[in-house]
Amino acid sequence: MLQFLQDHWQSIGLIILYGITFLVAIKALLETRSNGKTLAYLLLLFFLPGIGVLVYLLIGVNRRINRIYSRKWMSNVRLSERLQDYLRQENRQTLLEHPDLMTNKTGIARLLFRDSLSPITPDNEAILLINGEEKFPQLLDALRSAKHHIHLEYYIFEEDTIGMEIMDVLRQKAREGVEVRFIYDDFGSSDINRRFLRQMRGSGVEVYPFYRVRLLANRLNYRNHRKIVVVDGHTGFIGGINVADRYVNDPKYRGKHPEWPFWRDTHLCIKGQGVHTLQFLFMGDWNFCAEADLPITQDFFPDIPVTGKDLVQIAASGPDSERSSIMLSYLAAINQAQRSVYITTPYFIPNEPILNALQQAALSGVDVRLLVPGDLSDSRVVNKAAESFYEDLLSTGVRIFRYTKGFVHAKTMVVDDNLTVVGTANMDIRSFDFNFEVNAFVYSREANWKLTEAFLQDCLYSSELLLEEWRARGRWKRLGEAVVRLFSPLL
Repeated sequence: MLQFLQDHWQSIGLIILYGITFLVAIKALLETRSNGKTLAYLLLLFFLPGIGVLVYLLIGVNRRINRIYSRKWMSNVRLSERLQDYLRQENRQTLLEHPDLMTNKTGIARLLFRDSLSPITPDNEAILLINGEEKFPQLLDALRSAKHHIHLEYYIFEEDTIGMEIMDVLRQKAREGVEVRFIYDDFGSSDINRRFLRQMRGSGVEVYPFYRVRLLANRLNYRNHRKIVVVDGHTGFIGGINVADRYVNDPKYRGKHPEWPFWRDTHLCIKGQGVHTLQFLFMGDWNFCAEADLPITQDFFPDIPVTGKDLVQIAASGPDSERSSIMLSYLAAINQAQRSVYITTPYFIPNEPILNALQQAALSGVDVRLLVPGDLSDSRVVNKAAESFYEDLLSTGVRIFRYTKGFVHAKTMVVDDNLTVVGTANMDIRSFDFNFEVNAFVYSREANWKLTEAFLQDCLYSSELLLEEWRARGRWKRLGEAVVRLFSPLL
């Protein structure tokens, strides 16, 4: 027997490998809902068996089915049950009182409420913040003004100049008796060291990582990509800007890195009742990370006087959601557009419903424009995958602009003259299915006008793709796009 094993170990190894591959392929077929992702996994499994199995086990296991976040999901359910009667009444009243701002958009608002119990809130002031130069001064001022609590949640938080400025404020406020809670994603903020955490905790700041990354664990996906700040329950921040010096186009923060490109990004400061939904989301994430049960009290959900005229609704989803609320809300916004849809995204890998909706809107006469990175990008592979969709879009009348001033990282959408979307979710499958994301839907003509102006200004620093020129690209370029597109559901 031993001699037989020695003589045929290679054949036996191949049989075992292909057996494991076959079983993993069955698991992928049964658990992966997207046909595109299923095909990509099967291609990997059968053309690169060993690597394919490893890739699937690392990033492919369907967390919506396995509920690895069940503790987080259940805490959110408990919170929701306490609030849903009140929210239902408030949502209905707001829709009745503001028909002018909700023209052709009530379907989006109802979708978000019915799918994720996210109410549309009145009397907000939504302040558009262009780039880190506008965000961080406002953020620091808000943090310094905190009286009761500060809640922060970031995908990337670095110990550089701006990171230390924020840390110093958090430590000072904690010493003053303000409750400070901080969640960082353990993958996105992997450079945070123990000394930094000791200093924070030593000052009274409560700090927890989101879902620790462990060797060979399936935790490289399903990350917390949200950027949320809530101060005293009445002021909130949401958008695409993480905490790192490269997000600020100021020599004070970039002196040691002249090679960094201009960073174009967008954030939003919300003052008003819309912050309560951000608070609710943070509390759900906190209860999961800290294994706590923050109470719903007046301190966390204070009465807020009329601050502005904007209606705000928060869309959030993740691997713990029954459905991808982020994707559904994008889809509804595109489908309900009457005149224009302007989208900015650094990573464009749409699923089939989004791709079809963009084409349908353009063919129906809607002015559809897409702003994406040009040659300056932090992922050539993702750029190549995005390019595989351009001809389909251009042929139906979608206008595509490639940003040339630097790197565009904003995740925004403006629809017609009354809807503005700013958040953390890219227009890609990773944001739809793999990561925890959050967007703010602002129903406001003023906010819409401001972001439309910013979008059109960005287009002036871009080169527009023309269909005939794009069709003239070489065969090898087309082949590369086609190959990458096969695996785009996994990017």
